[in-house]
Amino acid sequence: MSDVYLNGRFIPLEQAQVSVMDRGFIFGDGVYEMIPVYDRTPLALGRHLDRLARSLEGVRISNPMGRSAWEALVHELVAREPEANQSVYLHITRGVAPRDHAFPKDAAPTVFAMAKPMAPPPAQWLSEGIKAITHDDFRWLKCDLKTTSLLANVLLRQMAVDAGATECLLIRDGYLTEGAASNVMVVVDGVLLAPLRNHLLLPGVTYDLILEIAAKYRIPFEERPVTESELRRASEVIMTSSTREVVPVTTLDGQPVGNGRPGPVGKRLLALYQEQKHT
Repeated sequence: MSDVYLNGRFIPLEQAQVSVMDRGFIFGDGVYEMIPVYDRTPLALGRHLDRLARSLEGVRISNPMGRSAWEALVHELVAREPEANQSVYLHITRGVAPRDHAFPKDAAPTVFAMAKPMAPPPAQWLSEGIKAITHDDFRWLKCDLKTTSLLANVLLRQMAVDAGATECLLIRDGYLTEGAASNVMVVVDGVLLAPLRNHLLLPGVTYDLILEIAAKYRIPFEERPVTESELRRASEVIMTSSTREVVPVTTLDGQPVGNGRPGPVGKRLLALYQEQKHT
């Protein structure tokens, strides 16, 4: 891995250290962002930085950099990483302070960032689809903020791993929200249904791009609440994320989704997304 960035310096990863009194370590008090990079070009960089700014504002951490400084940092990280396809990770905490739940008055935010090679989703995922399970969504009520407090997501994702699945799809009060580490869409009666963007799910950049592609190419879609019953009778279930792109879910809770094979809507969306990410 190339050098990482920590509080104004580029240093080898093994030399990067933060205080045990950093609120990110003590409380998980921070936010992060993940940006995919193709052919050394960050995808939708402006949207990712917009979301980072919203997350910082949402948890009341002062943005430690201006837009141009963030852009310069991302491009510098990309330039330092040998691989052309990468993911750039940005991580900001409230900083170092004596342990107290209340915000410290004078702490400076800790800024950590790194780039690493990004492999495409396994070919088998695209040709055969993945397995997923469902579970009640027991996370907090500010899921629209991309925070580092991910213990609930970690537990939910591990449930999927324990069940021999790739992802856990979350249900809250009878409605689909998202995956433990992804957004989710379904196809019902030929229409792409996307859960409504609100405080119960993270507004994914790839999610947004897929809906824009659907609109551009006149693929029927609706952004609205999606019921658990619609999820279970869907002919296609599609997982999206910045690093996994567009992946079909073909088995849900041990039962086949549709005919148990990747469906036409997901295949078309993936092809169109792959075209767009290189333009």
